[in-house]
Amino acid sequence: MRRFSFQRVDRKIEERLGDANICSLTPARVEKISYLGATILRWHVGQSTFLAYPEAGARLMNWHLTLGDGSVRDVIYWPELKSLDEFHRVRGGNPILFPFSARTFDRGEQNFWRAPDGVRRPMPQHGFARQGEFRVTNVDTRGFTAVFVPSEAAKEGYPFDYEFSVTYRFEPLGLSCEFQLKNLGDQPLPWSAGHHFYFTLPWSEGSTRQDYLIRLPATEHWRQDSTGQLVPGPALKLHESLAQPELVDTIHTGLKNREIVFGENGRPGDVILKIGTAKVPPRDNAIVTWTADEKAPFYCVEPWMGPPNAPEHQRGLEFVAPGQTGRFVVSLAVK
Repeated sequence: MRRFSFQRVDRKIEERLGDANICSLTPARVEKISYLGATILRWHVGQSTFLAYPEAGARLMNWHLTLGDGSVRDVIYWPELKSLDEFHRVRGGNPILFPFSARTFDRGEQNFWRAPDGVRRPMPQHGFARQGEFRVTNVDTRGFTAVFVPSEAAKEGYPFDYEFSVTYRFEPLGLSCEFQLKNLGDQPLPWSAGHHFYFTLPWSEGSTRQDYLIRLPATEHWRQDSTGQLVPGPALKLHESLAQPELVDTIHTGLKNREIVFGENGRPGDVILKIGTAKVPPRDNAIVTWTADEKAPFYCVEPWMGPPNAPEHQRGLEFVAPGQTGRFVVSLAVK
């Protein structure tokens, strides 16, 4: 898979400045640009450039840094595309997982879930948001807010009265993303949402995965079996190489603190991921580590409210009471 060069896109945009709608001329600014027939947004905030397509799954597509020597480092990976067909399946950016993360099961059968009312309903892998339509409610020079517009399939699979929104805030060397689930109905809303960040790896020329370490302060490690149940995962150390094959498809819970750090051993530029807002996250908050294969140009470190199949095993499943709002916040920084 080829890496998408936003440097090439930047040069093309400069050649057609008439196509860019510059919303602000302050040091932090946001622009509308054309990309494969769609209009996406690009933010410049300090050293960072962020690209997103808020209407399509509230998808953050790419985050890259301009370094002091003028070179560019991709933090969030985005591949070269020829079209936006099957956009939600692109392995890149940050797909939003809502109302549940990964695979759900009902009594051993995948792509279903059973709500508290006892009714069995369809639920595709990762839910409905990543392939869903969003309505943008705010854009400014530091980010955006977009509200999910449920499709007929989403209404069938998750038939509640609610408002689910995604808010990104961009910083010179980082970002935060907040999910809000407002319960507009008269019954508790179950949810266990998450993120699927695709990080560029390796990010230094000539380095390999063996050169990168992750510090993941988990006390429990799980896998999901073919029926959706959690089974004990591999024994892993606090610090592991990202070349460690046992990390792939492992669900890490029981975090001792909310900070996960990974980067090139002995060099600056670590990525720091923080899950939640409490110093010690809820026991069932999860980090999932995954990559497609050993040659993939990305590695996923995914913060979730809980392990997959939360509606069935109840771990990481939260309920939003009528009239209340549930929140899930994560942040990223490069240091």
